[in-house]
Amino acid sequence: MGRSRRTLPEELLLLALDPATGTTAQPQSLDLGLAGAQLVELALAGRIAPDGDRIAVVMPRPTGDPTLDSALELLRRRGSPVRAVHWIGGPRLGLRQTYLSHLERCGMVHAVEGQMCGVLPTTRYQATETAISREIRARLDSAIRTGVPPDPRTAALAALAHAVGLGKHLYPGNEGRSSRSRLRDLIRHDPMGGLVAHAVMDVQNGVAAQPRRGPGGGRPAGAVPAQPRQHGSGSMARAVAH
Repeated sequence: MGRSRRTLPEELLLLALDPATGTTAQPQSLDLGLAGAQLVELALAGRIAPDGDRIAVVMPRPTGDPTLDSALELLRRRGSPVRAVHWIGGPRLGLRQTYLSHLERCGMVHAVEGQMCGVLPTTRYQATETAISREIRARLDSAIRTGVPPDPRTAALAALAHAVGLGKHLYPGNEGRSSRSRLRDLIRHDPMGGLVAHAVMDVQNGVAAQPRRGPGGGRPAGAVPAQPRQHGSGSMARAVAH
């Protein structure tokens, strides 16, 4: 996979990054969304495919993206298709911080050190490539405004944005209600994105025992503070302010 194209986890994270505060919206559900975005990206790359409500590896060859390839290898080791809701609901400690660190290395965000209450070290992130963030947002806005079926990548991004609760961040207040509704409706335009988005919402709602049998909504869980980054897995021992 070439690096000329941003991956869906990267785009989802840039969408969630608040330019005013340097924090990420919906941090808890965003971790689930990033795990789901990895699945969609691997599907777009032809490495995995849906098998009912399960995910099957169809081509174990690495993509060249270390974070995606780590997920692909974990899926391959399962030996049989895994339910999307179980995969997304598994431990994902540090995934959001891994992608923030990656975006920082790529020069797409800039880390700003600070302190909380004058004691606890914190890190906020400011986008440095604002044109990229605007382009990502413009794709969603266009799909919402025109009603034209978007390409699979944009449809999946919209589905994930809705699933993690970014609608109220992107289109706030009463004036954004119709846009949030149309964002939710875009979930039907990409089967893999829809499968993953519903799995993300099911994990948040504690629904994992039975397969989902049709489209439907879900309310993301409230955001909670992120855990401090740990040394040794591409992360830093710094707390991220939310």
